[in-house]
Amino acid sequence: MCTEAPSGERPRHPGRRPGGAASHTRRAGVQNRGMALHLATTPEANELLADSPLALLVGMLLDQQVTMEKAFTSPAVLAERMGGTLEATAIARTDPDVLEEMFRKPPALHRFPAAMAKRVQHLCRILVDRYGGDAANVWNGVPSGAELKARISELPGFGEQKAKIFVALLGKQAGVRPDGWREAAGDFGADGTFRSIADVVDDESRANVRSYKQQLKAAAKAHR
Repeated sequence: MCTEAPSGERPRHPGRRPGGAASHTRRAGVQNRGMALHLATTPEANELLADSPLALLVGMLLDQQVTMEKAFTSPAVLAERMGGTLEATAIARTDPDVLEEMFRKPPALHRFPAAMAKRVQHLCRILVDRYGGDAANVWNGVPSGAELKARISELPGFGEQKAKIFVALLGKQAGVRPDGWREAAGDFGADGTFRSIADVVDDESRANVRSYKQQLKAAAKAHR
């Protein structure tokens, strides 16, 4: 997960817990439909993540400089502000100033709403141009884990580590498992670990992942 804020923007709102979720959204593309996710703060937001590939992708994109729960709840709030649906084409065509206001108004969808609104819109424009406007096409029919990681790495906001984590999340919790997906995910693809959000399936595993990250931070601080 990235540790630096998007350039050129100061946080205006601290991370808050948004409520509510879209009442209607696209229910297609995640192979393990009906999976139970535990990444957001509300059951409705978790249901949206399970049913909407775009919500899952946007949540992962927003998972920077805010808590995991904040990042993965925000797609449901955005869907609500978009009129009840979360569609890549609609986001891509939205006036940038209007979209920024959707990100900025309380509760803000991110600590850096302007930068993240631009990034999400850029993501959606790529989905429209390359993947027919369907986020699931990023991974549907992908021939290998290496190709899956390469596709994800080409998306805005997905650096090397985040791409690996998303490959692991898709493999472990969404049933997207092309040949070599664990190798493509690196250490995040291993079973029985608590390294990332890919391993969060309940409150206990969330606590274990947080503990692991705190240990990493403490070790890095000790070596400075």
